[in-house]
This record gives sequence, structure tokens and C-alpha cells, in this order.
Amino acid sequence: MQAELSAALLGLRAAASLENESETETLGRLTVESLGPSSVLAKVASDGLSLDQKLMIERGLKAASPSYTVEVRFKRTRPLQQGPTSGPAPLTERKAPFGLRITKRAIPGVTHVIVVASGKGGVGKSTVSVNLAVALAARGAKVGLLDADIYGPSIPMMLGLSGNLPATEADKLLPLSAHGVKTVSFGFLTDTEQPVIWRGPLVAKAFEQLCYDVKWGELDYLVIDLPPGTGDVQLALVETLPIHGAVIVTTPQNVALLDAHKALTMFQRLDVPVIGLVENMSEFICPSCGHHEPIFATGGGSAMAASRKLKVLAHVPLAVGVREGGDNGRPVALSNSELSRPFKQLAEAVLSHG
Repeated sequence: MQAELSAALLGLRAAASLENESETETLGRLTVESLGPSSVLAKVASDGLSLDQKLMIERGLKAASPSYTVEVRFKRTRPLQQGPTSGPAPLTERKAPFGLRITKRAIPGVTHVIVVASGKGGVGKSTVSVNLAVALAARGAKVGLLDADIYGPSIPMMLGLSGNLPATEADKLLPLSAHGVKTVSFGFLTDTEQPVIWRGPLVAKAFEQLCYDVKWGELDYLVIDLPPGTGDVQLALVETLPIHGAVIVTTPQNVALLDAHKALTMFQRLDVPVIGLVENMSEFICPSCGHHEPIFATGGGSAMAASRKLKVLAHVPLAVGVREGGDNGRPVALSNSELSRPFKQLAEAVLSHG
């Protein structure tokens, strides 16, 4: 099987843009281990490989043999080159509650990582992430925004950004910028109309590259918009990054609070500091008459915060202006309207978090 996979890897050199290295160097990337009578593990050295190259190699190796199941795993074999703002940051190691040894590596140049999370989709987590990032930038902070919602990346539209991420000579991706926020999203790397149909391990690999293969520069805050739930991306994040604080987003109704409790419990069990809770869509504001109607119930976020000893950082109304800001690429936090106030309060809470 080693010979078949070696031949397959050599056959991928052109498609995976590996012509700059010799055939011997390409073959040196590959190690094959038996997992059973009809399955093997192909270990590939990932040094210098982009996400697209990894995907091309993974697909090619898995299709190399109809009679064997091929599992592909990428791993860096050489240390990163270190510079004043590049290379691996100091490692910190701790023992997780589940008995696993977790080694964390900070993103070079990034001082604080803030994650915005929810237990379920549709509660406005991306809206909160975008407006928090913009509000922090308006206060003079150097801010980055990582859209880690690989299956539904919406941050580019909300910031009015489009196009592909440029790359440096060292194969580092360069963020796109809008409203003072450096932004990286999986939406910049895929067709907006095509779904991403990936299994968990590949998603975790993509997340790692969006963190460490990007030239973020010096940032005071990196805001990470997580996908909903408590799955692979969330666990990869906690296992990898030192997190300064988490913000939980929910709506007032019980069905959203149920899943918000789960997200909160995950962070607490993994020793991630939780800054507090944002109650989104706390009440509907009629654009015609200004009437306030709590269509998703009332007081749910405050009740959850009280029961779990959390702070309510902001109550965000369900208002046309908030939606329009996201659709038009000009987040409402940029304005001086009353609708920007909750997001500015949230930014103040993050800035004052110890």
C-alpha cells in the first residue's frame, strides 16, 4: 500500500502545486501505517501546505485504492520560523477536566481572543460578533474578526466584503479589512452558493489554518464567531487557543435558553472564562409606531444569568435597523443611533474584562 499511495502522491504534485520541491521531498512527506486488514493511515507532513493543497492531497490519497480505506492525517514536522511577531507563541500546558493533556499556542501578535458562542443557530450570534468587533475598533482597539462558522459564513456580507484572501510570499493569508476590522472568513475561500460538506476532522483542520496561517499582525482583540453547538470546531478552539473570554448569545425564549445553558456549561467545564450573556431579540420595535413587543417572551436572558451567576452584558432589540446594517454591510454599531447602544455597552464590558 505504501507504493500505491506514494505513486498517488507523486501524481498529485502538479494539481497540488508541489513542483517547487523535488520528488524525493514530496515522497518524504508521506508515512503509511496499517490500521487493519483493509485500512491504512497516511500521515502527511503539512509544512508549507495551504488548505487547498491539503484538501487536494487528502482527496487524492483517499481515492488511491478501491480495496483499502485510507485515513489521512496532516501534521507539522518542523518548527515555524520565529520573528518579532511571527512563529509559535509560548506554550502553556494544563490538564483538562476529562484527563487529557492540552497544549495551547497563542496566535502570534494577538493579545486577547474573545469567542462569541451560542448553543443553537438563528439567535443572531454573527450580528453580535460583527457589531462587537466594530464597536471595539471604534474605541481605538486593533481588532480582528475570524468567522469560524465554516458551514454558514455570513460575516463577509455583514461587513460588505467580498473577494479572495491575498497571500504573502511565505504562504500566509492576509485578512481583508472593513470599518477598522481585519477579517478572515471561510466565505472568502468558497463559492457563496455551494454548501460545505465536510466531516468534523477536516473542519477542525480548516479552523487551525484560519488561526495560524493568517498574518494577523498586532491585534488587541481577535473576535471569533463560532458556529452554533458544542462540536468539533468549539473543542478544537479550546484545545488550541488561550481564550481571554467568551460571550454567550441567546434569545429570551426557552428553546434558545436550553441550548445556551449547554454552551455555557461546555466553556465552564473547560475552564474558559465567560464574560457574560447577550440577550438578542429581547423585544420587537415597530418601525412605524415605535411600539415595543416582547414576541420571544421576556426576561429569559436575565433569569438564566441570575441562575448561572452571569452578567447580562446587553439587551439587543429586534429592530429593522439592526437587520439593515447586516444586510448592507454597515453594522449598526457604526451609527450614533439608539440601536448602537447595546453593542457599545458590550464592547465596554469586553474592554473592562480582567
